[in-house]
Amino acid sequence: MGSFSIWHWLIVLLIVVMVFGTKKLKNIGGDLGGAVKGFKDGMKDGATSAAADDKPAAQVSSSTAAEKTTIDVEAKTKA
Repeated sequence: MGSFSIWHWLIVLLIVVMVFGTKKLKNIGGDLGGAVKGFKDGMKDGATSAAADDKPAAQVSSSTAAEKTTIDVEAKTKA
């Protein structure tokens, strides 16, 4: 009862494939891979922005001023 043999795992795999189907499992694998890639990219961006925080104050304020632009628009309702 402590450990499972290869036959137990094969039966579990067979049941999972029967329940979800191979196409859905492929999509889940692709989504998981994309999430891991996005996480790694986010960690790299976080390290780069942490290095950018070490800039002098004048350079930081000029870059944040460009980011704070807003656009005002009116919403039109459909009649």
